[in-house]
Amino acid sequence: MARSTVVKSSPSAIDSYPAEAAGLDWLADARGARIARVIEVSPSRIELERIDPAPATVEHAVAFGASLARTHAAGADAFGSPPPGWSGRLYIGRREMPPAAESAWGRFYVRDRVLPFLDVAVRAGNVTDREAEIIRAACEPVSEGAFDDDEPPARIHGDLWSGNVLWSSIGVVLIDPAAHGGHRETDLAMLDLFGCPFLDDILEGYGRAAPLRPGWRDRVPLHQLHPLAVHAAGHGRSYGRALVDAAQRVAALTG
Repeated sequence: MARSTVVKSSPSAIDSYPAEAAGLDWLADARGARIARVIEVSPSRIELERIDPAPATVEHAVAFGASLARTHAAGADAFGSPPPGWSGRLYIGRREMPPAAESAWGRFYVRDRVLPFLDVAVRAGNVTDREAEIIRAACEPVSEGAFDDDEPPARIHGDLWSGNVLWSSIGVVLIDPAAHGGHRETDLAMLDLFGCPFLDDILEGYGRAAPLRPGWRDRVPLHQLHPLAVHAAGHGRSYGRALVDAAQRVAALTG
């Protein structure tokens, strides 16, 4: 008989699995997007319900977009805030991610979601010193509030690439979050960055439920700075070049 759960384990995980479980539970509490259920968790192991795959469909894509909007609308205490009750470290994948309790999105985003990973990418040789200067210069107006708006902190998945979007017979189910308080456009930009089946239909469903502010498509490179910096830190020179390109497009928006 097929297993009804999935187990991930590692003796070196420290607290990343409990952090993952806290994020999954917090996202599930929003009663928006479907979230994989946590069966059991320990510092070295997490057991989740198994999601049986099925082909992606337009119907499920539209429904997922609307449900993701509800998750975002459930909100967070602040930009960078972890799931309530979680006082350990935050992670994106296995890479540590700083928590925060920030009222200004741009300041939080640059300080805690872009620059820490940029520094690692430079040390790894995936971003040159000159490119790092370009990226930091593009980040300055962001940090100073050029893109701040009146939207409250959203409850975001935080690592919403297509590999964490599972298509099943009951619709989309999300796994492996880096959940925290952020800007809702960041989740949507990550879906766009790595490609997702029926993305236009997901965005249509989202927009019906919670219309996005004008110009959101122009801001996609801004919200891709974080995932590109994370990937530049550990996945090669090509992501460093993509990070510079996104930074230059962000600079053009404020130039």
